Amino acid sequence: MARIEFIDQSVRDGQQSLWGMRMSPNHILPVAEAIDTAGYRVIDLTGSSIFEVLVRFRQEDPWRGLDALRAAMPRSVLRAGTRVNGVVGMGITPDSVIELWVQTLAKHGIGSLWIFDCLHDVDKMLHVAGIARAAGLAPSPQLNFSVSPIHTDEHYADIIERMVAGGVAETIILGDEAGVLGPERARGWIRMAQERAGDVPLEMHFHNKTAMGTLNHIIGVEEGLTILHTAVSSLANGPSMPSTEIAVDNMRRLGHDVSLDDSRLAEVSEHFAALAVEEGHHLGEPAEYSLATVMQQFPGGMTGTLRNQLKTYGMEDRLPAVLEEAVRVRAELGYPIMATPFSQLVGIQALLNVVQGERYTTIPDENLMYLAGWYGKPPGELDQEVLDRASSAERGRAILGGEAPQPSLAEIRKDHGEHLSDEELLLRFLIPGPDVDAMYAAAKPVEPIHPLTGPNGLSWLGDLLRHPDGRSVSATRGGVSVSLRR
Repeated sequence: MARIEFIDQSVRDGQQSLWGMRMSPNHILPVAEAIDTAGYRVIDLTGSSIFEVLVRFRQEDPWRGLDALRAAMPRSVLRAGTRVNGVVGMGITPDSVIELWVQTLAKHGIGSLWIFDCLHDVDKMLHVAGIARAAGLAPSPQLNFSVSPIHTDEHYADIIERMVAGGVAETIILGDEAGVLGPERARGWIRMAQERAGDVPLEMHFHNKTAMGTLNHIIGVEEGLTILHTAVSSLANGPSMPSTEIAVDNMRRLGHDVSLDDSRLAEVSEHFAALAVEEGHHLGEPAEYSLATVMQQFPGGMTGTLRNQLKTYGMEDRLPAVLEEAVRVRAELGYPIMATPFSQLVGIQALLNVVQGERYTTIPDENLMYLAGWYGKPPGELDQEVLDRASSAERGRAILGGEAPQPSLAEIRKDHGEHLSDEELLLRFLIPGPDVDAMYAAAKPVEPIHPLTGPNGLSWLGDLLRHPDGRSVSATRGGVSVSLRR
């Protein structure tokens, strides 16, 4: 039987799918040792969007947090990710910044790089993989599954053959971000990928939004794959990954050897579950199979984002109309795969079309860039009426007739500060300056956050207050101090 390895997605894709990227390194530190000693092949830890959230919404320095986690997990290979043409946000990032991003991640102890492009520009993926190799990172480009007239097995076979021929991939990730890979298609798609990958190992990164991810793990193992992406149960399921606990049990029941010590998974899961309840985040729950989900193909967090945006217009009841409009918009845009950034591009355009009452009255800059080919070649043919609407306005004509800016690092330093560290330069280029200033001014410490109800939390307060000699008690958590007196 096979030896099954696991890649932990609890603190990257799990929290991204369920917590909206609001997890801090401080949340992870109390259980870092338990995660580190479990024996994961890789721990997927962070990405540029998580950096942005830490700076803008928590005023925390993500580089300091990364260093603290690297020190707390010395045994593990840590992974971060990048799009081939974008770091932070939905727009285009210059190649010089992407190169610096990869090199700086390596400097801070990242050992594995997830390389992501839903248009599958293999030349750019291999270029970024080469940068990673030169910096000492093991690159893992991702092949993203989608349902469309374009995304046939023949289409994917060509992509994976080119990935392998590049000779730099450590592994290739098979990704189903929208969770729409059904079991029959899964067997054929995985078998094709396994045949074309040759000696390059394949990883299974299947979201569980339609409850198919767990089953597809079993199908993949039956086809010879041995690397599973999972998350502990409180950060698994629904829009997230299958749970590690069930995946481990399934593999053992099938007679496989599991290269994971699961004795402390409950400790890790309970820690994050308590924090989720206290801070108002979602807990992972199993999902039912939904044909609407398969047709719309939105990844986990996008539906909630659209609902919140409609709420600002007092139009929450229009969400079904927006989701159906998204199916039409995606076809008109040549069937981009519905994951970052294209799920956002399709979703926002669908929302605008519904809210404004006329289709394509407003076309955001990012969509104009997509139509202009700045992100890469669209998978299918673009709708001519959409192109005509885009070129009817001066802004559209300027972008459709132009090219993505590619300033050098020297030019960027001249604009932002000649003497900035690489770390600060990246933050200031990618994130609004006032947010970066606020982060540095806050100077927040990197320190563990324990759940109030956990063994290291404040559950001892009740006992202390009941003590006959107890006259007062104080406690501090983060920047908040509480004092109670009789």
